[in-house]
Amino acid sequence: MKISIVLPNLAGGGAERIHINLAHDWISRGLTVDFILMKKTGELLSLLSPEISVIDLGVNNIRHVILPLATYLRKSSPNVILVAMWPLTSVAVISWLLSGRNARIFLSDHEHLTSSYLKQNRVSSFKLKSSIRFLYPFANRVFAVSQGVKDDLCNIGKLSRSKVNVIYNPVVISDVPQSIYSQSSDYLWGADCKHRILAVGRLTIQKDYKTLIKAFLLLPSHFKAKLVILGDGPSKNEILELILKYNLHDSVILKGFIQDTYSWFRSADLFVLSSLWEGFGNVIVEALECGLPVVSTNCLSGPAEILENGRYGKLVPVGDSIALASAMIESLTQTHDREALMQRAQDFSVKQISDQYLANMFPEFA
Repeated sequence: MKISIVLPNLAGGGAERIHINLAHDWISRGLTVDFILMKKTGELLSLLSPEISVIDLGVNNIRHVILPLATYLRKSSPNVILVAMWPLTSVAVISWLLSGRNARIFLSDHEHLTSSYLKQNRVSSFKLKSSIRFLYPFANRVFAVSQGVKDDLCNIGKLSRSKVNVIYNPVVISDVPQSIYSQSSDYLWGADCKHRILAVGRLTIQKDYKTLIKAFLLLPSHFKAKLVILGDGPSKNEILELILKYNLHDSVILKGFIQDTYSWFRSADLFVLSSLWEGFGNVIVEALECGLPVVSTNCLSGPAEILENGRYGKLVPVGDSIALASAMIESLTQTHDREALMQRAQDFSVKQISDQYLANMFPEFA
């Protein structure tokens, strides 16, 4: 059985890591997996097993995907096509129709599309809604990474709720080499740091690091806290200006993109997600998997589902730096049942999530 995974590229994003992790699990079960990329680029290419073939469509524009993808599907004849992230999902359906519909096709959305596209004026409402409404029904099944993403898809695309299945993202940190054992906390954070606060994600408007930095400013000076942000992106200069404005260059550190984040999660005292919106919130699961306490905004969508409405971490209103600071202070001064946090993360294990995908894609073997 052959699965073809279609993605824009293998840049260092959550969706890309997830599909690499799932692909490795499927290979271990005897399946064949191809990655079909618009462009064979990205920091995560090196993580792929040699057993995985990578097909480069060699296109930069989403509109140019249709014909080369249709050609690949006709020649390669996969049993299953798994396409992630709108608008590639909609375009791939057209390719599949042109190729003769010989494979089963599954679409997976990892973003709250209303928040990510419509509220940010990144695309017209007509284009988003019509492409989902008219093309998604052709898919055998649509996967949403959270209940919030499912609700949004069904609303904007007028999809039948039975068409969309929620499959949460798997823990992806487990397969990263455990270099924590060779790097001490002092080495990573500095010996003068008393409270280590970690944030992980691209430097974009979505992550709202502006609110996080303002919240960090409100922490008592005797905390001797340090905030480390792992990630890169278009908002880097704006964030650096804010750090300089508040004279935080010694206590708020931008480390850039780091492939192996495991040592940082293991050595931190608190993980904070300050996003305006999410599709799921992979980094929250990664933090829980390391037994790391979490403070998150109660944004659409994902964090409240992962944290079970506050049972496994603190939730605060979006954009509220005072509430965020208060939750950070409480979390840093409380004791936590780290075993319970780690146990919660097991609900998102690669094996469990992989089983759910395979049961949907190959129901005859479920």
